[in-house]
Amino acid sequence: MKVILGIDLGTSSVKAMLLDVDKGVVDVAAKNYEVSIPKVNYAEQRPEMWWDATTSILHELKNKHKEAFDSIVAIGLSGQMHGLVIADCDGKPLRPAIIWLDQRSNDQLAEIGLKVDFNEMGRVLHNRVFAGCAFPSLLWIKENEPETFSQIYKILHPKDYIRLKMTGKFGTDVSDASASIGFDVGKRDWAWGILDRFQMSKEIFPDCHESTEIAGVITEECARQTGLKAGVPVIYGSGDQPAQSIGNGAIREGLIVSNIGTGGQISTYIKEDKYDPQLRTHTFCHSIDYANTIYGAALCSGMSLNWLKNKVLNEKDFRIMSIMAEEIVPCSEGLIYLPYLSGERTPHMNPKAKGMFFGLRLSHDRRHLARAVMEGVTFSLKDSLEIFKEIGIPADSIIASGGGASSPVWLQIQADIFERKVQVCRVKEQACLGACIMAGVGIGIYKNVETACDKYVNFDEEIYIPQKQNAFKYRKMYRAFKSLYERTKDLLEATI
Repeated sequence: MKVILGIDLGTSSVKAMLLDVDKGVVDVAAKNYEVSIPKVNYAEQRPEMWWDATTSILHELKNKHKEAFDSIVAIGLSGQMHGLVIADCDGKPLRPAIIWLDQRSNDQLAEIGLKVDFNEMGRVLHNRVFAGCAFPSLLWIKENEPETFSQIYKILHPKDYIRLKMTGKFGTDVSDASASIGFDVGKRDWAWGILDRFQMSKEIFPDCHESTEIAGVITEECARQTGLKAGVPVIYGSGDQPAQSIGNGAIREGLIVSNIGTGGQISTYIKEDKYDPQLRTHTFCHSIDYANTIYGAALCSGMSLNWLKNKVLNEKDFRIMSIMAEEIVPCSEGLIYLPYLSGERTPHMNPKAKGMFFGLRLSHDRRHLARAVMEGVTFSLKDSLEIFKEIGIPADSIIASGGGASSPVWLQIQADIFERKVQVCRVKEQACLGACIMAGVGIGIYKNVETACDKYVNFDEEIYIPQKQNAFKYRKMYRAFKSLYERTKDLLEATI
């Protein structure tokens, strides 16, 4: 019996999967945690919390599946992207991690814009620099917490901290490093020429590796804390977006992943080193084939529905939201929702953007709010598909992923708004599966990622087909959705 362990360190929870090489998924365990908002525009998490949650679910899996757990031969990692962990030489975090939802670094964005012109951002970084990414967050620490900055031994990304706790080795992979927005995507190395302008010591940046390379092995100390066997190899792993694309089988051009989790992404694999000249989308290094991934990112996708559920409607069950939305006709009787509760990335790249319900009438009730949120989030993701079309990226069919894929009504909304068929992978924790597959490739169990995907990735029988009448209505509402942001942008930016 050979088993692979895949760990996905998300924003809201950490998950771990046991994958029997011959029989498939054994089980998945998860533990939730919170994002800390100590001030307006701040978003942080304690790395120690991540590790405590990880050890907890590993003990849970060991207690439930001792034989499988003791048969682990490789460990893969996936994790939330963009975040910044700073550590001393002993691997101890010097402060809470600044994660991707954080918007504090606006002054640093302006400073970077003065020293790195738009064309260079495109040519080297392939991305606009935006708040919540490791590079501007690191610059914020340098300028606002200089004593802490002076103690940095290495910077890390969130999943790198978990791997450090497992192996005792510092390092990162190219997919996560490229999402720091301080990285030369074409060269697959740190953008030293840019980083030097901000007096960033090369010593604090970890070595970059391809995702399937072996980073180290489980230490005796990690074995004591987790129950894992010492000596088991651990790969470098990747950011959650490329891991999720592997777990969905989206490893060729034309397959689009629509992920609605805490945030949302429209993403695809591209072999070519290509980026949007207007820098509305992101091009990062993929975790396989020395290829790239291009995607658009929305900040508050599933989080928008959670906000409505928890803070407005005081509901406890996501399924209630889906039932309510299904009772309302497409277009929510004219109610439009802008999902910009914490600013927005694609296509606006505007940390000052704000959310909005527009078109409220006396006839609207909680059900309309639920459906409008689902539609507004999907419109925001369609913005990315439209950019893909503009720059010549094929989008043949959609693979839905994340929490949004568990709602039949939201899946049909996606099919109608995207005007493409939508499928759902049967294995629900795709980032964990992608982490397992990368680990299996890394130690030679699988010849390549394609072979493993053929073995483990399959789809639900039900396919969601666009309904022509609904699609026609949504086209008109999508135009209103886009116009609404443009017409209110200045006013919303001027408010607190």
